[in-house]
Amino acid sequence: MLNILIVDDQTHICEGLKTMLRQFPLPIGSIHEAASGLEALRILRQHSIQLVITDIRMPDMDGLELMARTREERIEVDYLIISGYGEFTYAQRAIELGAKGYLLKPVKREDLLASVEHVMQEMLTRRELLRSMQDMSRRAEDAERKELRLFMKGEAANEGWIEEVEPLHGQLWSHYRLVMLREERWINQPGAPNVHGMESIAYRVYGGHRCLCLQRYPHLILACAADLPPETLSAALQNEQFRAMAIMTDPVRGLRQLQEAYRRLQELHRHSYLFPEQRLLLPSHVEGLEQHWQLPYEDIYALFQLMGTDNSGLITEKISKIFQKKVLQRYNINYTVHLCEALVEMIDEYERVIRPYLGEEAIDTDCLRNLFDYPGMREYIQALQQQLLRLNQHYYELKCSYRNSQDLNEAIRYIHANYHKPLDLAMVSNHVSLNYAYFSNLFKKNVGKSFAEYLRDVRLDKARKLLVDTDYKVADIAAMVGYENYKSFTRVFREVMRMQPTEYRQRMRRMGAGKGSASNSSAL
Repeated sequence: MLNILIVDDQTHICEGLKTMLRQFPLPIGSIHEAASGLEALRILRQHSIQLVITDIRMPDMDGLELMARTREERIEVDYLIISGYGEFTYAQRAIELGAKGYLLKPVKREDLLASVEHVMQEMLTRRELLRSMQDMSRRAEDAERKELRLFMKGEAANEGWIEEVEPLHGQLWSHYRLVMLREERWINQPGAPNVHGMESIAYRVYGGHRCLCLQRYPHLILACAADLPPETLSAALQNEQFRAMAIMTDPVRGLRQLQEAYRRLQELHRHSYLFPEQRLLLPSHVEGLEQHWQLPYEDIYALFQLMGTDNSGLITEKISKIFQKKVLQRYNINYTVHLCEALVEMIDEYERVIRPYLGEEAIDTDCLRNLFDYPGMREYIQALQQQLLRLNQHYYELKCSYRNSQDLNEAIRYIHANYHKPLDLAMVSNHVSLNYAYFSNLFKKNVGKSFAEYLRDVRLDKARKLLVDTDYKVADIAAMVGYENYKSFTRVFREVMRMQPTEYRQRMRRMGAGKGSASNSSAL
């Protein structure tokens, strides 16, 4: 949309021009009016105007002075000049000041339309050209930064390249720090990292020629002028409510030092996991860390001795003891890295033992192999604790399953050995040293029937054999299989077999006799 300002001290001319402009089939937005150059200058300062149509001869400030003042104040606007036949010298001066054309009084409709269309077309051409130039400049900058990034990360560069590139940011490379800005985030945190916001703050702090972005992902890396105190950028980020850590190298000089500075920055970044509470991490924070250590193997073994126990709380306590902040912050980051590797190796060993029994379940140790895949130390310890507790649960269930199997086998052996005696659930659960209710549930879950049903079926199975193979009285058989009285035995037998014990004996013996006759016939 084209916003227009009409400047003329004659009201009827302003109204006439405004009416004609509104009738044109052009994308015209707001139309402002001013009766003098001073009034027009105030409007230009307050509003976004793209085109001024102004008379040359006006009181207070004429059109030429208005054009000169807007040029001085760097107000970007195009001009069309209205002039009479006797004012050609003024119109010529207006053209020199940058006017896009002039209109003779009285202004004709077709001349006004052609002039405004010409201005709009020229504006569109300028915008397209500016956009193309910006795209070309951006592509050139991207290519330059890509080359710098590759060089920073170790790609060899010849002296010619260095001598060609270094002067492009000569003031910066003469004395700079490498800076990494690491936003505090959590795993699965919604929203994209605010890299561009942090980058804009850095450019505002250092200035456009004293700050250069070398990398945006996975962490923002900048080369920044070293003359400002390191706290300046950190304070600016906090003022803008950014929860981010600024990691800075000591000052270095020259583009040739970029690779070594990057190596130091990466090492500082690794150590930042030890100091999550810091908002500014400098080499001085890690200089005094001890380089020699002994891993706490006793604590590690004590932790894994708890695997397979019903004591997840104690496991959590042991993990916290192993990863005490004050201990981790005493040593170089390699201590923490080797500690994590030792724990993952132990998890692998235990996981190999129970893997055949896990089915589709699995312990994910691959996710624990690199501490620096996590946003911070806290998130890594949480993931490690989760996998250890899963391992403990699987191991505990496996041990319980084995122990339960042993206990059930002993309970069943005891039932078969003592079915003929007074026997109940309490006696058997006590024999295998299990809680009464727990043993009852365990028995039914694994055997498929309740203890009472199983004992009844064992006794009836023994009774059926005695009925067929012996001539004992039914009352004697009832006592021999553990029933205290004859009536109870016959009632249970009838409920299961749908016949009386004596009827069962007769039927089975007749069937046996029939099989014997058939056998004799075939023998003959």
